[in-house]
Amino acid sequence: MPLNIPNLLTWLRILLIPVFVAVFYLTDNSLSPHLKNLISTSVFFLAAFTDWLDGFLARKLDQFSAFGAFLDPVADKLMVAAALIVLVKLGRADAIIAFIIIGREITISALREWMAQLGESRSVAVSMIGKLKTTFQMLALLFLLYHDTLLGIDFQVIGSLLLYLAAMLTLWSMGYYLMLASPRLKKHQKLN
Repeated sequence: MPLNIPNLLTWLRILLIPVFVAVFYLTDNSLSPHLKNLISTSVFFLAAFTDWLDGFLARKLDQFSAFGAFLDPVADKLMVAAALIVLVKLGRADAIIAFIIIGREITISALREWMAQLGESRSVAVSMIGKLKTTFQMLALLFLLYHDTLLGIDFQVIGSLLLYLAAMLTLWSMGYYLMLASPRLKKHQKLN
């Protein structure tokens, strides 16, 4: 495992997950609900920023590695899954929406792994739909974690709407990836 800046940022993102979750296990006497929301939102934002930054630096510094390519999406999925589980537990997100998003991530990760084994990994490369889904999902999670009202803006309502939109894009992107992979899977099935 090469120790370069992008990989260290990915490890940082993974290490932030227990910090993020632990905030909600503190008593309201030790940390007010508002501070819990603020700290968890900040930690999640930092994790999301490191996701962007490690990709940017990997390209800029030409520090790509097979391990980094494996670990980066794992870190992303762990952080999103942790946030969704926390939000469901707090009653800020519906369990079915969390299931759709987490289920899609598992399905597409398995599909990409399988396609890579078949030498067809390019056929399920990240698409614009996937990037749009991720953008709405991250904004929704940030708003739902913050939860409070600021300047008359109810972040819970906006976050809920964005999360439903992210879930629809999640299903759409999953269908898109499965459609792209289908001909290649059929081709390899016939060969075996």
